[in-house]
Amino acid sequence: MKLTARIPVTAAMVALLLTTVTGCNRLKARDQLTKGVQAFKNAQYEQAVNYFQNSIKLDPNYEDAKLYLATAYSYQVVPNLETPENLSIAQKALDGFNQVLAHDPNDVNALKQIASINFNIKKFEVAKEYQKKVIALAPNDAEAYYTVGVVDWIQAYKNATTILAADGITDAGDGNPKMSKGACQKIQAANTDLVTEALQYLNKAVEVNPTYDNAMDYLQLTYRRKADLDCGDADARKADLAQVDQWVQKAMGARKANELKKEKETSGGIHMN
Repeated sequence: MKLTARIPVTAAMVALLLTTVTGCNRLKARDQLTKGVQAFKNAQYEQAVNYFQNSIKLDPNYEDAKLYLATAYSYQVVPNLETPENLSIAQKALDGFNQVLAHDPNDVNALKQIASINFNIKKFEVAKEYQKKVIALAPNDAEAYYTVGVVDWIQAYKNATTILAADGITDAGDGNPKMSKGACQKIQAANTDLVTEALQYLNKAVEVNPTYDNAMDYLQLTYRRKADLDCGDADARKADLAQVDQWVQKAMGARKANELKKEKETSGGIHMN
């Protein structure tokens, strides 16, 4: 009976000890997270990674630490660099953000980060897929629409220049009226859907953000690719090139407006009497 009486007391003490240890670890985990954030702000990303990893070891359920760790990795990914080391870092970042999504499938920031990393390592279709997931959750995210349009343009440009080169022509960006009928038909088959989608998403980006000058730049570039599809229709090509000129002017105007806005914001609101 005495032994039996001691069991609940011992169990309670163990539970208390575990709670104390767990609480202590959580405090240490937060401390490591704080140090990691400071290192991150100072662009010391490798050091930040170490702090965030320590934080997760101390508290495996610390979701903020997982998000910060993935972000620290993502900041080390060099765009368009396809070395094994760079791709390895990119994969670590992707793994981290996927862990975040496993906890919350609707985490928009994680979706955007995955899209960005895939874009930087030239996995354009995956990038586009994740940006469309962002749009489904955040329909007013202009950057997501912009990125889909850019991916479509990149693919359309590659298709066009490859087909034109085989036809002995260097892209002039004016609809390339000298290309053969066969080359034009190939470009139509390869690029019609891409150009249509690019225009749709880039226009939406500008609708959401009326001074989105980068989106306007890609609209004029996409209309150059649309001009390739006209295949001998001079009037259609002329109309597309007129759109090119219009979006060039709109982009210049938006850029000036954005620069003026930035100047006002950085002036600190100081006015001369």
